[in-house]
Amino acid sequence: MARVIDLRSDTVTRPSDPMRAVMARADVGDDVYGEDPTVAALEERVAQTFGHEAALFVVTGSLANLLAVRSVLPAGTEVLCDSQAHIARAELGAHAVLGGATMRTWAGPAIDLDAVEQMVAPDLGPFMVRTAALSVENTHNFSGGTVLPHADLRALRSLADRHGLAVHLDGARIWNAHVATGTPLADYGALADVAMVSLSKGLGAPVGSVLVGSADAVAEARIWRKRLGGGWRQAGMLAAAGLYALDHNVDRLADDHWHARQLADAAGVDPETVPTNMVVLPTKDAADLVQRLRESGVLAGAVGPRAVRLVTHLGVDDDDTQRACKALAAVLGR
Repeated sequence: MARVIDLRSDTVTRPSDPMRAVMARADVGDDVYGEDPTVAALEERVAQTFGHEAALFVVTGSLANLLAVRSVLPAGTEVLCDSQAHIARAELGAHAVLGGATMRTWAGPAIDLDAVEQMVAPDLGPFMVRTAALSVENTHNFSGGTVLPHADLRALRSLADRHGLAVHLDGARIWNAHVATGTPLADYGALADVAMVSLSKGLGAPVGSVLVGSADAVAEARIWRKRLGGGWRQAGMLAAAGLYALDHNVDRLADDHWHARQLADAAGVDPETVPTNMVVLPTKDAADLVQRLRESGVLAGAVGPRAVRLVTHLGVDDDDTQRACKALAAVLGR
């Protein structure tokens, strides 16, 4: 029986045997006491990679985003982001429920600087919510893994500086943006006051994301991580997987991007519109297309009633891609 090809997300990867081996050998301690050396090594490395003072290893990207946004958002202020941002659509309202944040959105994912600037609300006393931060996502999940132009991000940083605003970067797949464009990771880091980066998506670690920022922001985030039940003990085994992923699984993201373009071509989508590892297929009935692909041995995910997403990752090799291409062509009648 042919193996099912899982293209629902790049979160479905499993640690390789070499990654499992380094996890088993990891030097560990109690991270709540700050005594896990492997966690400390991961945090130091990621902070240095993005040019920030400090970092905090947490269990999920959603928690990292929650802690990061909270660190730059005083009570009673707002964050502006695009209408398709992950923090606005896919984190179950955590920023309002747990972070005390209010949020307004611009039509995105493209950054319309004039529109954003018109949304910025100054401190008008006891009448209006004051804008305190801007948030951007790169790559952008719900627009199919698009990469925000670095020039636009720099312009947004300048806008933030003019208005005294902080910038939060949701960099869950910043590694894909880096590989697709060649933009140094430190350049992305320089654009944000706080950022989160994920290890458990394209990089293939089983668990974990990292928040980076100033020493003060990370110290406060560490307290809130514990307050929200996110403190963990001998987490070095998971941190070891993250370190292995950084050493071995960044450059290979180019393979995922190539596989995604092949899938796009097979589905009749212009490969030039697929910069990273996601392909979005417009369809009249997403649930029906997902079911027909499943029957052909390919798992995909509906991202709306009329859109299906395919995501390549390190668990999908050249042979899998070719099989998926054939299944796509047959199901779509191409």
